[in-house]
Amino acid sequence: MRKKRKNYDLIINRRIVLIICFIVLFFSIVIVKATSVMLINKKAYSSLLDKLSYSEVSGSSSPRGRIFDRNYNIIVDNKSLKTIVYHKPKNTSNRDMINLASTLANHISVDYNKLSLRNKKEYYCAKEKKYCDSLVTKKELDKLEQRKISQNDLYELKIKRIGEDKVSFSDEEMKVAYIYYLMNKGYAYDDKIIKSDASDSEYAYVSENNEILPGFNTKIDWERVYPYGDTFRSLLGTVSTSTQGIPAEEKDYYLQKGYSLNDRVGISYIEKEYEDYLHGEKAKYEIVNSHEAKLVKDGTRGKDIVLSIDINLQREIENIVSEYVRNTKGEVNTEYYDHSSVVIQDPNTGEILAMTSKRLVNGNIVDNTISILTSPIMPGSVVKGASILVGYNTGAIHIGERMLDECVKVSGVAEKCSSVDNLGVIDDITALAKSSNVYQFKTAIRVNGQEYHREMKLNFNQRSFDIYRDMYHSFGLGVKTGIDLPIESNGYTSTDRAAGNLLDFVMGQYETYTPIQLSQYISTIANGGKRLEPHLLKEVHKSSETDEIGEVEKTFETKVLNTIDTQEQYMSRVREGFKAVTNMPGGYGVGYMDSWMRPAGKTGTSQSFIDTDGNGVIDTETITSSFIGYAPYDNPKMSIVVTSPDSSRPNPNSDYKSLVTYYLTQAVTRKYGEMYGY
Repeated sequence: MRKKRKNYDLIINRRIVLIICFIVLFFSIVIVKATSVMLINKKAYSSLLDKLSYSEVSGSSSPRGRIFDRNYNIIVDNKSLKTIVYHKPKNTSNRDMINLASTLANHISVDYNKLSLRNKKEYYCAKEKKYCDSLVTKKELDKLEQRKISQNDLYELKIKRIGEDKVSFSDEEMKVAYIYYLMNKGYAYDDKIIKSDASDSEYAYVSENNEILPGFNTKIDWERVYPYGDTFRSLLGTVSTSTQGIPAEEKDYYLQKGYSLNDRVGISYIEKEYEDYLHGEKAKYEIVNSHEAKLVKDGTRGKDIVLSIDINLQREIENIVSEYVRNTKGEVNTEYYDHSSVVIQDPNTGEILAMTSKRLVNGNIVDNTISILTSPIMPGSVVKGASILVGYNTGAIHIGERMLDECVKVSGVAEKCSSVDNLGVIDDITALAKSSNVYQFKTAIRVNGQEYHREMKLNFNQRSFDIYRDMYHSFGLGVKTGIDLPIESNGYTSTDRAAGNLLDFVMGQYETYTPIQLSQYISTIANGGKRLEPHLLKEVHKSSETDEIGEVEKTFETKVLNTIDTQEQYMSRVREGFKAVTNMPGGYGVGYMDSWMRPAGKTGTSQSFIDTDGNGVIDTETITSSFIGYAPYDNPKMSIVVTSPDSSRPNPNSDYKSLVTYYLTQAVTRKYGEMYGY
């Protein structure tokens, strides 16, 4: 028994020794590690601690960069706003918020007319909680406990049962209710804007009374201002507000780029297209231990951009188009006419100098400029420059070839003529000058591998359509131009495989194109065959700390998308034909532009159809008129497109056709000449 006891003592003693050794070893390690941290590697660990305890936040969005026109006139600027905001502190009850709203309502003015009946009931429910609780039955409360209805369902019952007599508030109570509504609007983590553009006294009151107004604060915000009013306003685009922040559908895109959900961003057109340049860099703050924010880096305004637009020319053109659209509506046979569009471009660089479209709606002129990019029209004879190039390229015709202009009749297709029944024997130049459809018909039949004779059967040949379409595409007709805006239409490409449609195709009665595509097309002819990307951006300038524009950071370089696949002599022949259109006696474009400008161009009149009763069925024939041109013909400095869809309608009682495109082109080019000269 004693021997057994000795064995236990020995085992216990050994375990005690092991524990002591472990404790000594453990503390030795701790001492060594502490020595390493506190003495040997103190600097490294201090740096790591600083990093782990450092917290940085961003301030509100900084002002965006400004937008200038080509002559450095500011067309979009920023205006600072004294703003009152609210951020709900933790553990703040609805009653606390109502009391705060009541206090603030005595010191600021607000427009409470936007307060809805629902908003008023929600305020009343927060203020008179006991009464609202009494509006639900015990049976309904039992359903809540049984999870047959939710808290939200119960709340909706309360809101529904509050009588309108309960929310017939005084003006003062309405102010409180509206401020309470603003305090709860939007996401919980966002600053709620209570009032933008506060007065000096309102701003000072909130700034000086944070202690009695917990959660309320002041900040300097900004908004976009437009020194030229509505001129070019639609394409300048818009910016989201502080309460809107990033559009929900683009949240992931912007968050990946380092934005915050409440950041203000460009949401349309130029503001959106050049967001990367225009957005400002937000101020950075360090959150220190006392929970105060310490400024680490100042915010900076976004970069300034310079557009190719001449804002003064743009303003003049908008006024001219508005005037002619309004006046034309009073003419005979213009029941379905409501808008015209103009694009002026530099054909050598792709820069857009002015572009506008104005529409008459219920007697009021409204902006319609986006239609230049999105609303294709039937172009008519303006496409004949591209059509005749197909004839030269394929060997179907040769330069100077003469043909008899006569009404053409192929089997199964109604007789087709030029606008004048018989122009006689004409060459290619006269065919363009006097817009001979027949010259193009006979050329297309040869491209199709046949020779015209009356009542012939025109074979369907997909290759013929493809040859013409490829040529049109190379000019930008039927394909996106690449303009630097976030929206653009391809136009309409027909899939109708009837052989006779080839004849419609070559005279511009088969597929539709947008005015910006027509502008790219005529500019390509004007510069000798280079299809340039049309653009609105001219320069990007670094942000400056003063009102002066900063140094140039980037200049837009002319981008050649493709060169027309043809011989120089053929392109020169088309240019000679376009010169004849506006200068040859009897040329259909004579008078559209003053002769001193040495113009060249092409007219277009097309048969078009519209749906007049909104049932989705095309039911009425109209006439669309267009003009494309450039000047001077020997050294082009500008190109122009004018379109007037549905400018007239066929009328058996009156053959009057509106000349709005003719007079509009005259007025616009004269204004250009007056401002620019040569």
